[in-house]
Formats: sequence, C-alpha cells, structure tokens
Amino acid sequence: MNLSEVRVTAAQIELPQWTAKEFERRVLDSRPRVAVFDCDGTLWSGDAGYGFMVWTLEQGLVSRTTSDWIDTRHRAYRAGQVSELEICGEMVQIYAGLREQELRAAAAQYVSEFVWARIFPEMASLINLLRQAGVELWAVSSTNRWVIAEGVREFGIPENRVLAAEVRVDAGIIGSEIVDVPTDLGKAGALQRVGLVQPDAVFGNSIHDLAMLEIARNAFPVNPSPALLAAAARHGWGYFRPAAAEGAQAPVAGE
Repeated sequence: MNLSEVRVTAAQIELPQWTAKEFERRVLDSRPRVAVFDCDGTLWSGDAGYGFMVWTLEQGLVSRTTSDWIDTRHRAYRAGQVSELEICGEMVQIYAGLREQELRAAAAQYVSEFVWARIFPEMASLINLLRQAGVELWAVSSTNRWVIAEGVREFGIPENRVLAAEVRVDAGIIGSEIVDVPTDLGKAGALQRVGLVQPDAVFGNSIHDLAMLEIARNAFPVNPSPALLAAAARHGWGYFRPAAAEGAQAPVAGE
C-alpha cells in the first residue's frame, strides 16, 4: 500500500458515512430551493458518456477513421496525456455532420437499454421527494447533452435545466464548434452563467465535481471517488454511498 492509499483510508475512517435515511434527512432538512446533480456515478453507476461513445462506434454511426482517432485519443486520456476537458469535448465532436435527430434517437435507445437499470434507487427516491417539495432540479455533466437529457428525463429534470457537453447545431446538423464542456471549474462556471452562484444543494461523485460542490450552500458527495473522498475530508463533509455502489470501482478514469 502506497502513501496516497494510506491517506485515503484515513480519510474514510475520519469521514462520516451517512446511511440512506441519514442522507435523505440531511438533504431534506437543508430545505433546498435549488438542487444540482452530477450524473455519471452520482445518479447511476458507470460512465454513460464513454459507454455511449463505444456503443455508437459499434453501431457504425461514425466513420472508421473517426472511430480509430477517438479510440487513440481516449487511450491517451487514460494514460494522462489528454485532459478531461479535451476528451469530453472530442467525444461530442466526433458526431459532427450527423443529424441531431439521429443522435437523439440513439441516446434514447442507449439510455433505455443501458442506463436506467443502473440508476441508484436511493437517488431516485430522494429526487422524487425533492420534486414533490417543489425543488428546482438541475443536472450538470461533462457527458454529452443528448445522453444526459434522456437520462434525467426519468427524474423529471427538463432539458432546459441540463448543462452538459455540447457542440453547436445548425439547421439540425451537428457541428464541431464547442458550446460548453462542464467539468472541474467549468461546472461551477456553467452554473454561475445561469444565475446559480450558490446553489442550495449540490451532489457529485468525482474530483471533477469539486468546484461546484465548493460553491454550494450544502455539499453532498455521493459515491465519492478516492480523490473526492480526500477533498471531502479536508472540507469536513460527510458522504453517502448507495448500496449498489459499495465496493464498485470509481467510474472516472485516473481516480
């Protein structure tokens, strides 16, 4: 065991882990008017952005040349040679030239077949309670907007409250110009641009969610990766681990 692993283990020991009931009570007792959720690893297990990319490549939605290029880039990302910001943008740009309706249909099929079954029941229950209480719900993700909009539809989060990786679309045709890639500081920036300077409650699972957790009135780490767990310990936050996520590997590469 190396030194970093020792520090993470110490953080786990010192950091309070909430039960599902404690977690729900803490969130509801904070009486949020606005709640913001990361998606991959927070609302559901796994990385839907990467999964969708692989699935669309297998479906032949992009050329072999583009497929080989993004595969090489993603390998470089996993090796730490390409940044999170770069790869998340490129994973949307590969669809340039396709009709957006085609990608929306593909996202709907992928989410239906591979994402909804992985939703954490505790998070679905919490969001249902928040929605019943009239809380304004937002989703923020570095996964492409088509997948996230479909994924959070089941939670009652409308597409106009989805802040995700996207490129410009002109006359129904997907372009390559990046509109936004909310990750790291960009997640906090995306929220601030829509007027959410200090959201009441923010939920996230990875170090790439830290910036938006730090601007929240109440930060709720969910299924935290080792890096976020260490940051949560520094901030004195507790955390919640859904039952289905116990012992599972963090979905974020490099953490």
